[in-house]
Amino acid sequence: MKRLIVILVLFITNALLAQVKFEANVSKNSLGLNERVRIEFSMNEDGDNFVPPNFEASGFRVVGGPSQSISQSWINGRSSFQKSYTYILLPLKKGNLIIRQAVIEIDGQLYKTLPIKISVSDAVNLPNDPNEPATVRADNNLYLVADISKTNPYVNEPITVVYKLYFSYNIGISNWRELNKPKYNDFWSQNIDIKNLVAEEGMFKGERYRFVVLRKTVLYPQKAGKLEIEPLSLDIDCQVPRGRPNFFGQVQLVDDSKRVSAGSKIISVKALPEAGKPANFSGAVGKFNFSALPSRTTLKNGESLDLEVKVTGTGNLKLFNLPKPVVPSDLEMYDPEHTENVTTPLSGMTGSISDRYTIIPQSKGNFPIKGLQFSYFDLSSGSYRTISSPDIMLNVLDGPGVASSNPNATNDVSKVPVSASKAFAFIKQKTNLSNMESDDFLGSGWFYSLMILPFLGIPALMLIRRRKEAEDADVVGNKKKKSNALAKKYLSEAKKQINNKEPFYIALEKAMHNFLKAKLSIETSEMSKDKITEILLSRNANSETVKEFINLTESCELARYAPSTSVTIQQDYDKAVEIISSLEKQLA
Repeated sequence: MKRLIVILVLFITNALLAQVKFEANVSKNSLGLNERVRIEFSMNEDGDNFVPPNFEASGFRVVGGPSQSISQSWINGRSSFQKSYTYILLPLKKGNLIIRQAVIEIDGQLYKTLPIKISVSDAVNLPNDPNEPATVRADNNLYLVADISKTNPYVNEPITVVYKLYFSYNIGISNWRELNKPKYNDFWSQNIDIKNLVAEEGMFKGERYRFVVLRKTVLYPQKAGKLEIEPLSLDIDCQVPRGRPNFFGQVQLVDDSKRVSAGSKIISVKALPEAGKPANFSGAVGKFNFSALPSRTTLKNGESLDLEVKVTGTGNLKLFNLPKPVVPSDLEMYDPEHTENVTTPLSGMTGSISDRYTIIPQSKGNFPIKGLQFSYFDLSSGSYRTISSPDIMLNVLDGPGVASSNPNATNDVSKVPVSASKAFAFIKQKTNLSNMESDDFLGSGWFYSLMILPFLGIPALMLIRRRKEAEDADVVGNKKKKSNALAKKYLSEAKKQINNKEPFYIALEKAMHNFLKAKLSIETSEMSKDKITEILLSRNANSETVKEFINLTESCELARYAPSTSVTIQQDYDKAVEIISSLEKQLA
């Protein structure tokens, strides 16, 4: 009985030891936005067709790897095997990110790792690498700064935020990407376009630096209190000099990268004073002029006039309402036509806004329109100001349908204009009448045409159906068409992804495979190097072109992970287009 138990324990132990393990482990589960993390996919049995997770979809960019390692040992007569794939990742955003499953095939079975959760926080200060004391690092030579014109403005007082990227003279910048756009909650904002980025010189931290202005924004705070401007964050690719020159005494440049952030800013916004605030104040802040002018003051009954209420100056022109005129009941006033002629330079909004009212008198007489008042807060004096427009007196004379006191006046309506306003046309004096009774549809030409049309369409439908059946029966031709379409699709996708290395090479490889399927009528499973070469040469393809096609196809997988530049990627795309075009002509 004891021997049976021992044998059973040994059997279970061997079975557990023989289990396949495929795991994913990270160097740390919490990191800053500018830190890197190492992930290792390890297995205790050799496998094939390793498929890593889509790191970009998980919020990471691959900056190193994959590196592969294999180890095998014998201990006390037992063998152990270890194989791993290692990547170095850089987070693209903050938050709780999930690295998805990796897949591998071992002895015909698919194995998957468990998803891994990584928490990414704000950028942290990184110490210099002690192993590279002679190499300039981007950490101490690259800064993103947000210059704010004023940190304690009034509500609706304009402030400016200028984002500058400072970099020392011994590093170069090749590219940058926005990680987080600044958010201006509780601010009205307007970005100012920067057409060309120009490197300038300036002082920063007591030293001379070069800098580039990346973004300019005008802000108008909309409420009082402490308001936060969330930071702009960038991912910057740069080149820094290595401490030791090369054999010829030339400075050696090495690639580096850095995450920079302007940091969040707190703006302490002051409320507008309550003392002396006019009752008609609608939120205007700045320096303004005000007017309320009629297009005319003497008119006939039935004619119209325009009353323009206008404010010009500098301030929050788009953020307040104009005063509305009050007219007597004998005057009919229509809703205004609002016009804005405002520009927003770095100093704030400037220009004019206006409301144009159309007014039509309904009877003869003199009608007063009371003057309007416009109040605003003057930033230069820190007090409220009120501008009043004069009263308007309208004089409405005789018009059509009203007895005239002039004995020489005529009742010929055709000679009296009704309105001088652009919003109203003259009364039409000629009519264009049409018969209300129309012909019956039954028995008309349209009726018989629609009756015959279905019978004429039957032969056309039969021809279309036969052609569709013939196309469906052509299996080989359909496969060629589909593969050819896929080749064009993936080649177009490769062109779109020319700035993203891994998606570019995946699409380029699929484009070349589908081109072969369309031209040679072979399946993906038959696409071996020797088979492709044999078929292409038998179809009188140029041997040099065939060799270039095979070499480019084989290098696509390796190029997805090997270091490459935008120039290399563009050359591979141009080479693929040239090879496909040559084979297209040779296999015709």
